[in-house]
Amino acid sequence: MYRLARTLTALVILCGAAVSPALAEDKSITVFAAASMKNALDDIDAAFTAKTGVKVAASYAASSTLAKQIEQGAPADIFLSADTDWMDYATARKNINEPTRVNLLGNSIVLIAPKDSKIDNVTIGQGFDLAKLAGDGKIATGDVKAVPVGKYAKAALEKLGAWQAAEPKFAMADSVRAALTLVARGEAALGIVYSTDAKVEPGVKIVGTFPADSHPPIIYPVAATTTAKPEAAEYLAFLRSSSAKTVLEKYGFTFLMRPTS
Repeated sequence: MYRLARTLTALVILCGAAVSPALAEDKSITVFAAASMKNALDDIDAAFTAKTGVKVAASYAASSTLAKQIEQGAPADIFLSADTDWMDYATARKNINEPTRVNLLGNSIVLIAPKDSKIDNVTIGQGFDLAKLAGDGKIATGDVKAVPVGKYAKAALEKLGAWQAAEPKFAMADSVRAALTLVARGEAALGIVYSTDAKVEPGVKIVGTFPADSHPPIIYPVAATTTAKPEAAEYLAFLRSSSAKTVLEKYGFTFLMRPTS
């Protein structure tokens, strides 16, 4: 009897050892997304996990930073960039599963000031004098050589004839959210960020909107990486759904495609 009990105990332990690793192995994916996506994507990720049981670990930074991290072997399953240039960069380095790539979202860039600033209702057009408007203060945006929002900002200011005079006043940040924070804290008199960022930061106000034709179209492409887990396909499908569209539009993004479900 004692021997039988020992045998049964051993069998239970063996069965447990065989089953528990599978139970313990939660499904998860890692999403690398532009900093401007944080609030909207946090909501979408929570909804995706509730629906599928697949956990999402999101890493937010400038698209330039994320593309280079993926190039260096960072374990990302999804890349969501704030411009097509950095998605092209990752694609050219064979880091992107190209057939999965779609242009998901659009956005706009705006001029912001601290919420208690006296600056208000700025008309942004040809000959607009941003340098004079900033006075002795700084103008915050992303690094104009790499961070998408900074590249869009510089392109717009060059087209409007305002870049040369304003350039010395710029404080370059490593992401759009860092630029947003500088303005919210009053460390910069003005900032150029996406409209979606301005809407989620109570410490700033929008004082002007850049004409859409003053800069290249603001497009957010998304794709799976070449090392993506199978669950990445399910996540991409969810991003293209009506549920995701509702969330993204609530935050001010333009949904560029027809929802798939």
